[in-house]
Amino acid sequence: MATLYKKVVWITGASGGIGEALAKECALAGAFVVLSARREKELQRVRSQLQCPEKHLCLPLDITDTEAGVQALKHIIEKYGHLDWLINNAGLSQRALIRDTTIETDRKLFEVDFFAQIQLTRTALESLIAQQGKVVFISSVAGLVGTQYRGTYSAAKAALHLWANSLRAELANEGLSVATVFPGFVKTDVSINALTGDGKALGQMDNAQANAMSAEDFAQQTLSALLRDKQYVVVGGFKEKLAAMVSRISPEILYRMIRKSKVR
Repeated sequence: MATLYKKVVWITGASGGIGEALAKECALAGAFVVLSARREKELQRVRSQLQCPEKHLCLPLDITDTEAGVQALKHIIEKYGHLDWLINNAGLSQRALIRDTTIETDRKLFEVDFFAQIQLTRTALESLIAQQGKVVFISSVAGLVGTQYRGTYSAAKAALHLWANSLRAELANEGLSVATVFPGFVKTDVSINALTGDGKALGQMDNAQANAMSAEDFAQQTLSALLRDKQYVVVGGFKEKLAAMVSRISPEILYRMIRKSKVR
């Protein structure tokens, strides 16, 4: 299997959860890891736990700030000379019915989960192409199936998936690898930080999240697939994998399954 020896890997949303676990796996695989999120203290905590912490870089970043993204990339190039992978992991979930969600909350979700992701990718695109590198989008099984309480989140993650498809098609002959990862339930703080209809944080963990696979298991499975150059990666339990499969075979059956599902 390929490794990430001396590859420069930039991970957003790296201050906890999936991003932290991915950072640890990438460091173990030999990468120079660039950690980005808004909370610098948490980034420093994560870096201190990586193999050879001095090799890695903490780069605080609000991904919705376009100019900050430009400056962050310049910092990476100045330090390492190049960028090999960009893992777009930062995101914001939702726990609200459609009729209870304000348009302001809809826009906030799309700003973080779609617009900020594609803009940071554009910012890094030429650097990644120069290295015949890889861009990774962390979408969601919700972006394949659509579920209750996640209407706008599902839509934003679906939009990210299809934008990635277009990017892959356009750059097929330029050496850039484009991968989309679809997590099912993973035990992180994602539901605690999820937005309710009026834009406030939910503040509690869902049962499904609490009993889900660990972030470490997710990261190991994901990195293994990415190193094998898989471009469509579903990581989750049996139900999530089944739903993802049915979404491609029979949407009508999927719709009936979703109506009966319990996602809170």
